[in-house]
Amino acid sequence: MTVVYLDYNATAPVRPEVLDAMHDALQAVGNASSVHGPGRAARARLDNARDAVARLVNAAPREVYFTSGGTEANYLALRGLPAITRPGQVAVSAIEHDAVLHAAPEGCHRIPVGQDGIVDLSAFEQMLGRDRNREIGLVSVMLANNETGAVQPVAEIARLAHAHGACLHCDGVQAAGKIAIDIAALGADMLSLSAHKLGGPQGVGALVIRNELALRAVQRGGGQERGLRGGTENVPGIAGFGVAADAAGRGLVQMAALAELRDRLETGIAALAPETVFFGQGVERLPNTANFALAGARSEMQLMRLDLSGIAVSAGSACASGKVARSHVLTAMGVAPALADCALRVSLGWQSVPADIETFLSAWAEIAAPETLKKAG
Repeated sequence: MTVVYLDYNATAPVRPEVLDAMHDALQAVGNASSVHGPGRAARARLDNARDAVARLVNAAPREVYFTSGGTEANYLALRGLPAITRPGQVAVSAIEHDAVLHAAPEGCHRIPVGQDGIVDLSAFEQMLGRDRNREIGLVSVMLANNETGAVQPVAEIARLAHAHGACLHCDGVQAAGKIAIDIAALGADMLSLSAHKLGGPQGVGALVIRNELALRAVQRGGGQERGLRGGTENVPGIAGFGVAADAAGRGLVQMAALAELRDRLETGIAALAPETVFFGQGVERLPNTANFALAGARSEMQLMRLDLSGIAVSAGSACASGKVARSHVLTAMGVAPALADCALRVSLGWQSVPADIETFLSAWAEIAAPETLKKAG
């Protein structure tokens, strides 16, 4: 059975040119910390990848620090500032990925969002204003939500944070390669990235650090990554990351066509079941992401039926064990539990074609049929 893959926000298929770059790197020998010829060649691969990742977000190569993925990059950002010693000094949005929520200290401030899934700027400003002693020193807000695709007003959040003496970390993992990113225009002091969302390998990411912000290493070792992240660099993975970043940057021009596919999907869903609720439709969002819920069609049932039809999608949220869990994002948006338990996320990417949408709609029509919902109830 041919799989129709519509879960790019979870991970994207590896691009052929990435596989080629990784294959070449795997065939070469040399530690990037060695001074001999093979070592210098490995170092050159890292430098080339660092340049490519920097170009993707309009950063300087010296600001890019490679990690094992977006999760480690987030942890380094949330735990690496020496001045942050108490939970009250950290504020994160209520819709952050678990990689941020679990990295943030327990008891930190939670910035609320509105029903549209966008950070409540007024509430955030009041939170900063109540902090008369300027205790909040670090704010973390994602650029685009992994479930709804909603793009956050990061530049305004940065302005408010900086006005109160706080640094801003931005989880850009889900946005990179889908919308143009200029870290300077965003005003973010730190930006997390991950290779596998771009069509690169899993297990590679980066933290971009601006304004000469001094972090302490949370993983110590041989002084790699200019002393910030110990451990021999994953040269093949990083080389693949660089190629994926280049390809993703070139592919931004195709995002309008991807948005048309996403809109065709949502139009088809609404035609099949007009009572379907779409999340994030009224705000700026990623061009590839659709999140919706049909009352009575529980997420688990939909996932199983679609999987049997050879279609890979995701529920609103899934825990590490693979069990479907209620989305904390939708909960933060005020969505009723019964409806949140029916959420489904479809996310498109570089291999998506119109036929994928039609295949999905054909399979979903059976799920949305009244007789199916009646049996499910």
